[in-house]
Amino acid sequence: MSATAEMPYFVRPSVNLNTEEKEVAYSLAHAAIAATVGGEDNEVMKMATVNSLLKTYLPYYYWVGFYLVHGQRQLIVGPYQGTLGCLYIDFGRGVCGAVAASERTKIVADTHVLEEGKEHIACDPNSRSEIVLPVHRADGSLLGVFDVDSTEEASFDAVDQRWLEQILRDTFAV
Repeated sequence: MSATAEMPYFVRPSVNLNTEEKEVAYSLAHAAIAATVGGEDNEVMKMATVNSLLKTYLPYYYWVGFYLVHGQRQLIVGPYQGTLGCLYIDFGRGVCGAVAASERTKIVADTHVLEEGKEHIACDPNSRSEIVLPVHRADGSLLGVFDVDSTEEASFDAVDQRWLEQILRDTFAV
């Protein structure tokens, strides 16, 4: 299936927030996630809930989801909300694969300037910026990566990174 530039009927375009608005939104989302999945151990249920609540509170989230470690050096799409995600991503390929290989967060202000197929995999041309974070279990093993895309350039910054790292740590590395 090839991606088109037409905005899907079921997804709204992103609306960026300023720093203060982000802090409030993340604080509310973090509390809602903790209240909903605190004490739960099912990873899939926690992933679906994190996606839903973050997409609810953060209006610049166009696509949000998890890619899970599959085999030795591959990711497969996990729970997500948005348009069709890539089904398989090799470690080292695209932003998600690079984060899986390095286990370090990456923020991309404009995905359209990256080399297609190597630095970026365009599952949806409406995605203009993204943040991808590694997700670890309590034992330190890599569960996968958490990917968020926006239809606007430069949607993600250090505020997103700090809050998302905290949310993922509190939810999965417990």
